[in-house]
Amino acid sequence: MIEVKNLHRHFGGFRAVDGATLEIETGSITGLVGPNGAGKTTLFNVVAGVLPPTSGQVLMAGEDITGLPPHTLFHKGLLRTFQIAHEFSSMSCRENLMMVPGAQTGETLWNTWFGRKRIADEERALRAKADEVLEFLTIEQLADHKAGQVSGGQKKLLELGRTMMVDARIVFLDEVGAGVNRTLLNTIGDAIIRLNKERGYTFCMIEHDMDFIGRLCDPVIVMAEGKVLSKGTIDEIKADERVIEAYLGTGLKNKDAVS
Repeated sequence: MIEVKNLHRHFGGFRAVDGATLEIETGSITGLVGPNGAGKTTLFNVVAGVLPPTSGQVLMAGEDITGLPPHTLFHKGLLRTFQIAHEFSSMSCRENLMMVPGAQTGETLWNTWFGRKRIADEERALRAKADEVLEFLTIEQLADHKAGQVSGGQKKLLELGRTMMVDARIVFLDEVGAGVNRTLLNTIGDAIIRLNKERGYTFCMIEHDMDFIGRLCDPVIVMAEGKVLSKGTIDEIKADERVIEAYLGTGLKNKDAVS
């Protein structure tokens, strides 16, 4: 689904991403881990079009998407969530979902005057879709709640729900578990697995919770100092001397050290 080839992103003399090369297979849930400052979020931002690369190439299903802006990638089915949820806080959870699909009829002034029936029909369909998504995520009881008033974990579920309002092909999840209690984290994990198995979503996720990564992800890619250090199953990653050294700064051969 995604090929990243010799990708660089520099900020002055600092090389946040320094020649990273990796692949994300179609239909996989790929984990991206590494110590703080490894370049994980910067790599996400470059792939998702938030930042232009200094050099290198990004391909999606064989198509060169290097440097394309986020709104263009959105229409190609590449979406991302953020470590800090970005909701419309004064709107309801349902309305937050209904906002997602692009090119809605009511977005043009002309149609608000002369296309009212079409707008009404479209909004009914969007409302039904949003309610289906909320039920899928088991937060249907929050449909009419202001999005700014729900918990952090529920906001993460709502962000995941946004990806379900369009035909997402690959979703990049940036620390979806950050600050989320264990019960809600399990709910989020269940939703990701179901979207992967039942609807064919491909995921790539940055996460520091190794138990969560181990439950969901195969393969796991490790970054350090802007480069890809290792790739394998969670058990292979935990036993990799280079990974342990990157996290702990030592060569201790304790496979449980990275956990």
